[in-house]
Amino acid sequence: MTTPRLFSGMQPSADSLHFGNLAGALLQWVEMQNTHDAVFCVVDLHAITVPQDPATLAATTRKTAAQFIACGIDPRKSTVFVQSHVPAHSELGWILNTVTSFGEASRMTQFKDKSQKQGSDNATVGLFTYPILQAADILLYDATVVPVGEDQRQHIELTRNIAERFNQRFGDTFVVPEVKIIDAVAKIYDLQNPESKMSKSGESPQGILWLLDEPKTVAKKIKSAMTDSSSEIVFDIDRKPGVSNLLAIASIATGKAVKVLEKEFQGLGYGDFKSSVAEAVVAFLEPIRNTTHELLADPAELDRILAQGAEKAEVVAETMLGKVHSRLGLLGRTKR
Repeated sequence: MTTPRLFSGMQPSADSLHFGNLAGALLQWVEMQNTHDAVFCVVDLHAITVPQDPATLAATTRKTAAQFIACGIDPRKSTVFVQSHVPAHSELGWILNTVTSFGEASRMTQFKDKSQKQGSDNATVGLFTYPILQAADILLYDATVVPVGEDQRQHIELTRNIAERFNQRFGDTFVVPEVKIIDAVAKIYDLQNPESKMSKSGESPQGILWLLDEPKTVAKKIKSAMTDSSSEIVFDIDRKPGVSNLLAIASIATGKAVKVLEKEFQGLGYGDFKSSVAEAVVAFLEPIRNTTHELLADPAELDRILAQGAEKAEVVAETMLGKVHSRLGLLGRTKR
């Protein structure tokens, strides 16, 4: 029986990933690499759909890849690489542009939201076609499953539509992938605004728990997290969002169920509760932080790992691209 293949990726859009990225994607990626032929990509071409400082982009690309590995993505089990290292992504993205209608691309809500924030005159064509490049990323690898958050569901549905249309017009070419909406180990919210999802664009830097934060910074952020005026430590998102968020974070850091933690913390004041959570999170993040810095201290070795991943990915991607060329009637190049 063939092992099912999955594809997923993450943008190098900040110096560090945050605890929400870990809970919402990385922990499941680590588990799924044991049951799937897993392909994980740092999608730097997607990152340049908005303005980037070149030196910063190069640094954050390495940092993102290093954090993938530090969080448990094993390059010996999974294919880990940088999107721009496999040119087939860009070429298939262009080809899929030609079978995608302007109308269906216009209906993508993420483009509408982002272009409104930037102003339509400043939004790039790349931002508009972002979901079509994402479709190319997935379809290049015959991925049968794509684990994503709910906010990406519409993009994966577009990928499915594009694959089905191409197959109908040109013959069976692409696997039509299934979307797997990630059931996050826990939904992680902003420490200062626990009714909003933790995000790199959060209003206060104190609300974001970065994986590469110094231990003292981690502890300080958790100890100053927003809670409420009572002292009951129970998981109740509606009534006690701040306490519930800290319990969810502690559950990931300790590996204990929230119900178990509720009993352990019963009778503690919020000060002692926050101190205990901070201690657990600092201990949990320490090996991730240390491994990331070790990898970044040896960029040649990290680049070797990423190059090896790109070579593996390219074998699959070029085979698919050749099939697409043949289906379309693009003239094959004669090798000398």
